[in-house]
Amino acid sequence: MNPKRYILTGTPGCGKTAILRALELAGYPVVEEAATDIIALRNAHGIFEPHTNPVFIDDITNLQVHRQMRIADVAGIQFYDRSPLCTYALSVWLGFPISTTLADELQRIKNERIYQAQVFFIENLGFCAPTDARKISFEDSLKFEKVHEETYRSFGYECLRIAPSDLAARLEQIKRYISASD
Repeated sequence: MNPKRYILTGTPGCGKTAILRALELAGYPVVEEAATDIIALRNAHGIFEPHTNPVFIDDITNLQVHRQMRIADVAGIQFYDRSPLCTYALSVWLGFPISTTLADELQRIKNERIYQAQVFFIENLGFCAPTDARKISFEDSLKFEKVHEETYRSFGYECLRIAPSDLAARLEQIKRYISASD
């Protein structure tokens, strides 16, 4: 059975990672978001604003590819905290041109139908708590949320909205969908 790869996307701070952890505890293979790890790595090397350099986009893309390939042969349902389409949205948000690395990966995921056409669009929780890696205001996070949704729709994906609620309710909404689609 070929893997079914579902993407969780949305604005920073909307609860994607908590949902991903709950899905992992429920037994699903998961792939973590890459940008936060690239930021932490660059910070450890003394680079405190890695997002100001366009190579940041390629670093994220390359880590996403590596992580997707690492579980490429795992059958069944997989969940991804973000995807290269989110990296595209980030590139647009930061005002960077779309790099060859990112463009090539977008073409590969389209040609090989890597991800399901339905994306879990995790809606914002009404606030955005800052972290070392997330330094965006709530107002800007709402604008960034729109960039994500527009990006996915422009690439032909269907955004399945997961409304703000407690973790259990959001998890149940996702599980119901994947059960119905089998």
